[in-house]
Amino acid sequence: MNAQHSMYEQGAGIRGMTLASVLLALMLTLFLEALDQTIVVTALPHITASLRGFDRYIWVMTAYLLGSTAMIPLAGKLSDQFGRKPFLLVGALLFLLGSACAGLVQDMNQLIAFRLLQGVGAGIGISLVCNVPGNMALTHFPCSAISTSWPKAHPESDEVNLH
Repeated sequence: MNAQHSMYEQGAGIRGMTLASVLLALMLTLFLEALDQTIVVTALPHITASLRGFDRYIWVMTAYLLGSTAMIPLAGKLSDQFGRKPFLLVGALLFLLGSACAGLVQDMNQLIAFRLLQGVGAGIGISLVCNVPGNMALTHFPCSAISTSWPKAHPESDEVNLH
């Protein structure tokens, strides 16, 4: 057995209250992004009526969706290279900044721009909320340990090669 496998068998990684607080923070991040989307969809007819912008009603939602959809793969790739924590913090900051500015808008163009900013932050958050628990699990169960134990647990599947 090599040193890498013994390190994982000893339980290196996040445990206890640290693990619980990281998972709670990730769940709160996703909850805020989902709650925001639910509230805005419900209130959007009243918001557009007060801003007199029914002709650009659909752009408020489209800007958010375009921003988040574009950022999900980009944030995943860049966070692989440069680390997840700074991207998660920047994503939360962009989302909160976009939310605060969207509450202070004076016309529809500003609302569309700030919803785009909010969508960029949400896309970063969604991507990393899905990636971080997977990375935490890999500290306990590395792919190499799983792939070397697969043939022992499933002898009938000789054709599977996970290396």
